[in-house]
Amino acid sequence: MKVVITSQCMGDRNCNKLCPELFEYDEDQLLSIVKYDEVPEHLQDIARQAAEECGADAIEIIE
Repeated sequence: MKVVITSQCMGDRNCNKLCPELFEYDEDQLLSIVKYDEVPEHLQDIARQAAEECGADAIEIIE
């Protein structure tokens, strides 16, 4: 599974708060980034939750 942050990211950092192990905030670009190319299995459910809860619909899940 892969997770992609799209250009729709508003930088509200909700995903970072939900799962700092998977997402981090890029202060230069003012948006969240994904720390892994392939999401570890133990983080996949929380990645799906972050995508569902993203107010900007900026998190895409690629199975």
